[in-house]
Amino acid sequence: MSRRLSLYICLATGAFLSISLTACRAANSADTKLEPAAPAIRTAVGPIPGPNPNASRPQNPFQNNRDARGEGRQLFIRFNCSGCHGGRAGGGMGPSLRDVDWLYGADAAQIFSSIAEGRAHGMPSWSMKLTEDQVWKLVTYIKSLRTKDEVDPPA
Repeated sequence: MSRRLSLYICLATGAFLSISLTACRAANSADTKLEPAAPAIRTAVGPIPGPNPNASRPQNPFQNNRDARGEGRQLFIRFNCSGCHGGRAGGGMGPSLRDVDWLYGADAAQIFSSIAEGRAHGMPSWSMKLTEDQVWKLVTYIKSLRTKDEVDPPA
């Protein structure tokens, strides 16, 4: 019985690693039919948090835009964000986006920076694959999580 259990654990671990690698490859080689990528958007935001925490931060042009929330949800699916953050952004290999506490900040500009620039330990930079508007639409979707405005909330 113990030998059989060990075999199942090994098979499950191998399957998990295979799925994880496939998700990462899909995320890194996303070939989409969306808008062409704009030049790098790193300059649009600058480092956040910055040396001057009182400096004005960029505002989300799609804040409270219902259509942008839906488009952000579609981008979340198309770019396989759910491969790391879970289907409804509840977490997986990557952190939950539904939490209240965020390591790099939960305001719109900080989320934009996390998506565009990436973060240590697994979050890739998406600045070369997404336009600035697409990143803001993702931010709009993420900021809608756990609210009455959430697109396709979990049951």
